[in-house]
Amino acid sequence: MKKYGYALLVLLFIFTTAEILSQPAKVLNSSEIKLALKKLNTLGSILYVAAHPDDENTAVLSYYSSRELFRTGYLSVTRGDGGQNLIGSEQAELLGVIRTQELIEARKIDGAEQFFTRAIDFGYSKSTDETLRFWNKQKMLEDYVWIIRKFRPDVIITRFPLSGIDTHGHHTASAILAAEAFKLAGDPKIFPEQLKYVETWQPERIFWNAWLPWLQQQNTDLSTLLSIDAGEFNPLLGNSYSEISALSRSMHKSQGFGASGRRGETLNYFNLIDGSPVSKNLFEGIETSWKRVEGSETAAELLKEAEENFNPLNPTEILPVLFEAYYHLQNLQEDYWVPLKIKELKNVIFSCLGLWIEAIAEDYSATPGSSINITAGIVNRSDAAVTLNEINVSFNESVKNIEHQLVKGNFFEKKIGIELPESIPFTQSYWLDEPFNHGSFNVSDQTLIGKAENDQAVTAEFLIATEFGEVTFTTPLLFRWTDPVGGEKYRPLEITPDVTINFQDKVFLLPDNSAKDITVTLKNNSDSAEGVLRLDLPPDWKIMPDEIPFVFSRKGQESIFTFSILPPESASETVLKAEAQIGYKKFNRSMITISYPHILTQTLFPAAETKLIRLDTKKTISNIGYIMGSGDQIPDFLNQLGYNVTVLNDMQLHNSDLSVYNAIITGIRAYNTRESLSLYHQRLLDYVYEGGTLVVQYNVNRGLHTENLGPYPFSISRNRVTDETSEVKFLNPEHQLLNYPNKITEKDFKGWVQERGLYYAGEWSNEYDTVISLNDPGEEPKEGSLLFAIYGKGVFIYTGESWFRQLPAGVSGAYRFFVNLISSGTALKEYDRKNRIAH
Repeated sequence: MKKYGYALLVLLFIFTTAEILSQPAKVLNSSEIKLALKKLNTLGSILYVAAHPDDENTAVLSYYSSRELFRTGYLSVTRGDGGQNLIGSEQAELLGVIRTQELIEARKIDGAEQFFTRAIDFGYSKSTDETLRFWNKQKMLEDYVWIIRKFRPDVIITRFPLSGIDTHGHHTASAILAAEAFKLAGDPKIFPEQLKYVETWQPERIFWNAWLPWLQQQNTDLSTLLSIDAGEFNPLLGNSYSEISALSRSMHKSQGFGASGRRGETLNYFNLIDGSPVSKNLFEGIETSWKRVEGSETAAELLKEAEENFNPLNPTEILPVLFEAYYHLQNLQEDYWVPLKIKELKNVIFSCLGLWIEAIAEDYSATPGSSINITAGIVNRSDAAVTLNEINVSFNESVKNIEHQLVKGNFFEKKIGIELPESIPFTQSYWLDEPFNHGSFNVSDQTLIGKAENDQAVTAEFLIATEFGEVTFTTPLLFRWTDPVGGEKYRPLEITPDVTINFQDKVFLLPDNSAKDITVTLKNNSDSAEGVLRLDLPPDWKIMPDEIPFVFSRKGQESIFTFSILPPESASETVLKAEAQIGYKKFNRSMITISYPHILTQTLFPAAETKLIRLDTKKTISNIGYIMGSGDQIPDFLNQLGYNVTVLNDMQLHNSDLSVYNAIITGIRAYNTRESLSLYHQRLLDYVYEGGTLVVQYNVNRGLHTENLGPYPFSISRNRVTDETSEVKFLNPEHQLLNYPNKITEKDFKGWVQERGLYYAGEWSNEYDTVISLNDPGEEPKEGSLLFAIYGKGVFIYTGESWFRQLPAGVSGAYRFFVNLISSGTALKEYDRKNRIAH
């Protein structure tokens, strides 16, 4: 085997840092190296397209990534911002950050890559036209075409059909956009500004991953369709692709989508939507070998030789062949497959050497312009002779001429100091950097569009030498700690403002014109800081004092400051902004940290502001019990209004005197997520019978732990109203829910967000009053969004209105109406009960 000089064999890491994992690079085991070697000789690509996180068929992704060894991607049109959260209280863009990370973790398992458009998940949509209007169809086509041109799939698969089966507008729209983009991506007249970065690309064909139940309902002859068996077992991985699929899907924890692996035959079927005819398989007639790259014959032969001669007990034996293959790849001009295969080849070389590299920061955060101390470490765990020649860290001159022989098993460390530039941007999910509306995010940088997450702020490169040549490996700068339960943990370096300002709440409620104290937490993220903190309000709101000085002497120090806010006499809303000034610099960012065990810690720096609402409402009760369901923030906001809220645990539901509560509220999906409620439900109904008020927020009709939620029969349907601007009609204008203690008018339904409500009652007995009627455009009115019944001396209410969204969003009318619900028991004493009996 010919040996090439170091200068000829410099393996450049030419991919963007976005492709670097936010943890040290994994060393492949021998089975994984074997698969990676096979993949080096496979040049095919497939893109799966759907609307949301969780829509993807992870079995298909796993099959094509790990069996066929194609470059496989999943394009999720949205980041799932509009869904529900079963693990916490994050909603909207914060939930989108969680679901983005869950998809990234899922892709680490099934081997695919992750992409997104700029579309926002604005909640359930019944209409494809509405969806395309909200998203701006042209903008979405632009994103689809960009991702197709960048990813260059040979085949596209949609999860949903073009029309006629699924009723969710997002789903159908995702397929329609894919079919149109399939035809447009190869046309240079379409979005020509993209051609500055990419070339046109025409996929060979596009399929629908047809649903077996639907095919069976249509009496389709399945033998006429293309199919794959995702239940096939891969001995190198020790799993079938359907088992891998379950592990991947189980990362969607915020949606409660844990899955069990399917063993045995698991067939998936495909209908051709467009493209060249096919009769055998999805890639029929598509060249998927090195023949598609001109001049690659020698490299292909060498890579095949490496695969055939691979010794799992001594992976280093194939290093000479791998380096020679790289020499030939380095001299090829093709600009798509060659860079991809160079990246894959580097991973194989890295693993054959058994290397470990890391760059560990002394802290997990730093500010622009600050200095960081880094420990760069490397260990060679193979018998190969390896020398560390050079370390390059972002924003730092190279540490050259190290020339340290890496003795097998000896860990080598180098202390390095770097100074971050003042211009380095703060850590922030890139799609949240610019203001956005309800339809789509604004991303000005074309090269960011489609990416799953940001590039790493700081990276380190290790240039090593072997007897066969030199190679550079790259790792992100990370912070490492040991969790007592989770063990070794990592998080990427965060770039933070010098100080961050956090209000106690996203919305502050002022139920009258009395002054209210508002607390602000100021955190120092630099070594020391001295300045003043100010709040900004319009003239009709008063604030005292005008500013408060602060002094910090160490990093991480926090201080809580209190301002007094005096609202105007009448109902009003405004945005309160905060700013800290240090010398000539001004800082106006808050800091939000999202931390769950199954995803990497995420930190965001939104504007330091909060919404102030001077409410026009009356308080007639004091004590409220709250039974938390899947998680919401309603108790916090009721506390702000002056109610004494107790979040009830199982022990309290079992033993405590419930009569001390004027009202008890069950959180969203409480009867779905808390099995123990079935034990205490009769006790809650007894509480109502003796004079209490029970407000049950929406539950889904599947997985209920209690069969009958109310004192009288009613069923839960899938009915919902998705248009948050839809008209609301008052069925009984004199009903207490519309009059006490607040007079509810059409004005109270202005400014609602995302939807009116969901999972309305479908059928109900005559003992229930219905109070309002509402519907989406073109649909029949729905009266089951709010049921009211007198039971004994008390009141039972089932409500499908999305209070869990409206109250945190600061919708004044929603607060006024919700206060009427929880005040229902008091209203019975103020009104003639006889006039309130249903019908």
